[in-house]
Amino acid sequence: MTISQKLFSRILFAGITLVAILHSGLVFDFQFPGMQALMISRWLLCLLIIIYAFRKKSLTTWILISMLIGVEFGHDFPAIAIHLNLLSKIFLRMVKTIIAPLLFATLVVGIAGHSDLKQVGRMGWKAILYFEVVSTIALFIGLLAINLSKAGMGVVIPADIASQHLPETKAQSFEEIILHIFPENIAKAIYEGQVLQIVVFSILFGIAVALLKEQHRRRMLNFAESLSEAMFKFTNLVMYLAPIAVFAAIAYSVGHMGLGILANLFKLLATLYIALIAFMLMVFLPIILFLKIPLRNFIRAVSEPATIAFATTSSESALPRAMEAMEKFGVPRKIVAFVIPTGYSFNLDGTTLYLSLATIFVAQVAGIQLSIANQLLIVFTLMLTSKGVAGVPRASLVILLGTAASFGLPLWPIFIILGIDELMDMARTAVNVIGNCLATVVIARWEGEFDEKAAAGFNTESLDKT
Repeated sequence: MTISQKLFSRILFAGITLVAILHSGLVFDFQFPGMQALMISRWLLCLLIIIYAFRKKSLTTWILISMLIGVEFGHDFPAIAIHLNLLSKIFLRMVKTIIAPLLFATLVVGIAGHSDLKQVGRMGWKAILYFEVVSTIALFIGLLAINLSKAGMGVVIPADIASQHLPETKAQSFEEIILHIFPENIAKAIYEGQVLQIVVFSILFGIAVALLKEQHRRRMLNFAESLSEAMFKFTNLVMYLAPIAVFAAIAYSVGHMGLGILANLFKLLATLYIALIAFMLMVFLPIILFLKIPLRNFIRAVSEPATIAFATTSSESALPRAMEAMEKFGVPRKIVAFVIPTGYSFNLDGTTLYLSLATIFVAQVAGIQLSIANQLLIVFTLMLTSKGVAGVPRASLVILLGTAASFGLPLWPIFIILGIDELMDMARTAVNVIGNCLATVVIARWEGEFDEKAAAGFNTESLDKT
């Protein structure tokens, strides 16, 4: 006789409550039970959670639970956890093989399949306008948050962080940023994972196909459509590895950093996380309500790609699943294929918020008082420098170093940020993905092509079964 879902939920809740009570002794300095008994209680709870995931039969549930178990494993077995990063790297490599053919196929079908070349230009300026407005608001929210929390005041740089060396970086000139958008060799762009260059090539190729005679155009479209469908099926196969990759990534992060670093730099972390949550509530939520987007279903649609991005600290790892989810949410494939990849370079809401926050944090740690005028000048500088460098390794670090140097700020406080950068990167990457998913719905609404019935009927089960 199987246990009903309601009864099992009660058992799970009771287990969580019991473990919480047992661990309250650590807060109030009780000696019972012992540390080993506490660890056993946590793993018994993990076992209950795993059983819950088997009963739920949802990939999103498995990913969320993998994060929790990864934290526990990294905390209890750090010596093993620091070697698990290999599993998440395998997953990231497999995802990267999907991106180029998927973007190429979907953009070609979207552009040449409808032969509406004017719409491509129209979507372009609408997307850029939306990206600029939203990311600028993110900069100001980051600025406000760090001025309110003053997280950098009184911070003492830890000795182990002070002994580190900054990674070698090279700031880009404005000409190099513009040049970076256009591919010199499509094979090289694919090899280096230059998403924006792949998008530019695919758009031009799609326009060229649209101008062909019908017999040649149809052959190329048939090939692109078949390639697109094959890559979505490929994505579904790779996503079966996502829970393992998420577990490994979180366990590795906790294992090599430990939970103690959270206590040392909690104020900075809390400032970023609260600012990002405030940004989503003050910007994303009003947009969703104003455009009458089904909120609950939108959360369901973005939960899986956002969770993958959070755990792996990689927007690329979430791109194929985000594209698939938003298409099933009611956004036409041609808009999804254009807006999400473009947003990966021009709509990094989480990263832009982080950059304004981090720059002022550097000044606070160094004891430098910046006037309101100087802070606004920093924001306007970041409005320009934070665009179009997503393909550059350590892009946010490049911008942060360049901004600090431009305004005469010392570089040594950046060591503190590097110490917890991975934890900060988790949050800002997840917000980047959510922002780009929302952008596809906004542009689809703006174009009058949003499928409200698909959005109203969206569920994660249908996504898992595709």
